[in-house]
Amino acid sequence: MTKHKIYTMSFASVYPHYVTKADKKGRTKTEVDEIIRWLTGYSQEELETQLEKQTDFETFFAEAPQLNPSRALIKGVVCGVRVEDIEESTMQEIRYLDKLIDELAKGKAMEKILRK
Repeated sequence: MTKHKIYTMSFASVYPHYVTKADKKGRTKTEVDEIIRWLTGYSQEELETQLEKQTDFETFFAEAPQLNPSRALIKGVVCGVRVEDIEESTMQEIRYLDKLIDELAKGKAMEKILRK
């Protein structure tokens, strides 16, 4: 089976789209970064290093210091697919992030987005 194209895309090439999506709805880059750090365990400095290195999505999630155990609480539909039903782990991590960014753009409170 061939890998999905998103796996080889650089995380840095998609990151500005996350920020733009949030910004259009009055949210901030800082909130986007907080979500990414919460999900992956990267520090802000480590996140910036991954962006500078143009790390691909597969490596970005594979090298994540500490994937948040609460991410299993993320439920819902992204691109017509329920995130909790995705069997391939890397794709599920990518869709978790997409879902969190969607929630941010929809005005959900950070405490709820971060499953506190």
